[in-house]
Amino acid sequence: MIMHHAQAVEMTALIDSHTENKNLRTLGARISRSQADEIKFMKRWLTARGESTSMPTHNMHNMAGMDMSNHEMLMPGMLTAKQMDALRNAKGAEFDRLFLTGMIQHHNGALDMVKDLFDTAGAGQDAELFNFVTDVDSGQRAEIKIMQTMLGEKPNDEN
Repeated sequence: MIMHHAQAVEMTALIDSHTENKNLRTLGARISRSQADEIKFMKRWLTARGESTSMPTHNMHNMAGMDMSNHEMLMPGMLTAKQMDALRNAKGAEFDRLFLTGMIQHHNGALDMVKDLFDTAGAGQDAELFNFVTDVDSGQRAEIKIMQTMLGEKPNDEN
């Protein structure tokens, strides 16, 4: 999930140079902070258990739930290279739309991973991990609702 969160941080980094939408800038800052904090937690949690914080490339093809379309290996909800290119090349209202729809897709993928984790016997037994994953779930659900509301706004709304 570290790789998944890193893409969200990469997406939010585009906001300052691609839109003047103040609401999107505020949301992007919130998402960037939460995702960066969650990456730090995951790295600390793995390190404390003697696990690697990087994913070896030779094991990537064995990951369950990976999307192998177009030979891209993506975790659930991650944007494809084509979607990321479109986001990088968009400006203004088009960027806003692509960012919001892309981040909703991204967050829904994280919710799928949370569900998969809790559907695995014994996976929620670590209290620290349980609290973390529960916070990820509730935070991403709240952000999805905010983004869905923003998508309902007029495209020219720059407030």
